[in-house]
Amino acid sequence: MDLTKITSPSFLKNMSKKELESLANDIRSFLIEKCSITGGHIGPNLGVVELTIALHKAFNSPKDKFLWDVGHQAYVHKILTGRASQFDTLRQFKGLSGFPKRMESDHDEWETGHSSTSLSAAMGMAIARDIKRDRNYVVPIIGDGALTGGMALEALNHIGHEKTNMIVILNDNEMSIAPNVGALHSILGRLRTAKEYSKAKEELESLMKKIPVLGGKVASTAERVKDSLKYLVVSGVFFEEMGFKYLGPIDGHDFEALEKTLDYAKKVTGPVLVHVITKKGKGYKPAEEDTVGTWHGTGPYKMETGDFVKGTVKGPAWSSLVSESVRKLMKNDKRIVAITPAMPVGSKMEGIQRDFPNRFFDVGIAEQHATTMAAGLATQGMKPYLAIYSTFLQRAYDQVLHDIARPNLNVFIGIDRSGLVGADGETHQGVFDIAFLRHIPNIVLMMPKDENEGQHMVKTAIDYNDGPIALRYPRGNGIGVPMDEEMKSIPIGSWEVLKEGEDVAILTFGTTIPMAMQAADELSTQGINAKVINARFIKPLDVDMLHDLMAKKTPILTIEEAILQGGFGSAVLEFASENQYSDILIDRMGIPDQFIEQGSVDLLLDEIHLTKDEAVTRAQNLVQSNKTIGKKFV
Repeated sequence: MDLTKITSPSFLKNMSKKELESLANDIRSFLIEKCSITGGHIGPNLGVVELTIALHKAFNSPKDKFLWDVGHQAYVHKILTGRASQFDTLRQFKGLSGFPKRMESDHDEWETGHSSTSLSAAMGMAIARDIKRDRNYVVPIIGDGALTGGMALEALNHIGHEKTNMIVILNDNEMSIAPNVGALHSILGRLRTAKEYSKAKEELESLMKKIPVLGGKVASTAERVKDSLKYLVVSGVFFEEMGFKYLGPIDGHDFEALEKTLDYAKKVTGPVLVHVITKKGKGYKPAEEDTVGTWHGTGPYKMETGDFVKGTVKGPAWSSLVSESVRKLMKNDKRIVAITPAMPVGSKMEGIQRDFPNRFFDVGIAEQHATTMAAGLATQGMKPYLAIYSTFLQRAYDQVLHDIARPNLNVFIGIDRSGLVGADGETHQGVFDIAFLRHIPNIVLMMPKDENEGQHMVKTAIDYNDGPIALRYPRGNGIGVPMDEEMKSIPIGSWEVLKEGEDVAILTFGTTIPMAMQAADELSTQGINAKVINARFIKPLDVDMLHDLMAKKTPILTIEEAILQGGFGSAVLEFASENQYSDILIDRMGIPDQFIEQGSVDLLLDEIHLTKDEAVTRAQNLVQSNKTIGKKFV
């Protein structure tokens, strides 16, 4: 079938099982081919092909509302709603988003990128439907990993309490990005193998319907028997106790089972949970055999072999550099405990997990819990290392402020994927952490210029015992500098002059240092001597160096791959104001006041004018304006 000719999922309504199976094969082949070129979340999408087809056959989108939790499994949904022709641009600059996007289609009812949000949003939509007396189904699709998130459990509690009409699809493939952990995962494991319960329950319900109505006593007795059955066969039917009608588990690749169960779910009053078992990566052997999460989301790969297409890299992956530096220090420092909220693979913590299993904790998709757990460890003299993506740290803001910084606890936060991350788009760009952390009292915030300084900052963080300290580091690889044999601490709040100059000072850190150095080199050809400063401590600032610059009336250009509002440049402006340096020229470059879409980082930087050429122009203007101001006072 030519998938690019699909404009609406309505064509599914009268398709036979054989036709549906053929369509599923076509979609799998299409996804494997397209994602081999663009990269993307291939594993999750191969696992939901039949489920997505069945949902669109059973319901009427967009009247009926589909909410894809996390959203990285929505490619099949996009194909069935008329966007197959755009898949050559998937996750590319100005192209098709890798996640649901309301502006792309009326069928994308809910935008996601972070997990565990679908049930709360679905509750809002269901309440609005009931208030307006509309008649439509609200269908959130949530994975077993996302279901462990606290927000999802809060929503389950509320939905069950209100008895809201809703059909929740639990897509259970036994792993999210990495293999799932936790007690709820164990409950689902028992349910997966508890087909005896489903069968016995159906038989009992059938028998009860045949019993003549003899009054409340018989009815209540029958209900007690039914309740006792579920405890006898399954140790705690979690969802039914939460107020849901539980249907399943069913094979998520069996069209007949899916159709039968979804039709029944539509007839139930109140909340229903349909437990669907799927195989992540189904239909593509390399993805099917993945047990650690490598095929959850990938770059381009060779379709025939599954070998990944790797670009030229010089240095180690930043995630690996930081985690491996921590691992080395753990050998001689038994205080160190490593924590991740479900990202042991993404944050390259496999070495720590292997060598120190008793001091490594994957808490699942539970950023708030991970953060406060780190605080609890710190109260007992431990040195917790919390590795967490910048975009996910947003979810634990209150825990950082209230539970770590306020009591001034010694927690080391490794902020992975800081800065622009590219193809995952708005929900994953790590550009807000400076703005939401810098104003918190007690916290130290730093970012290295290269991987050698990065390992020294890890040592700095472990040695620091005066409160919380956070290390930002980007996605991707280092630049390939020589590495010192021994790690050493860097004085807190100290900056480093990389190039001397007196006409203008460029203050920057991390990934934008090469840009600043290139700009300074070009400026020197124009007779402008620019000082380049590695402002590696974003908080606290190097006040001595700032006083020296401002006392000399040196114009300052700050550059940061982070949001400008409340960022590093703002801190420099605040310093000038607080110290009454009213005649100092300060200009700032950074991420403008907008969400940044997907695309390669270089294209995104060019789009927002965060480039070497822009830095040269800004520095030239500062120098010229400073000369003009100087003439006024002659």
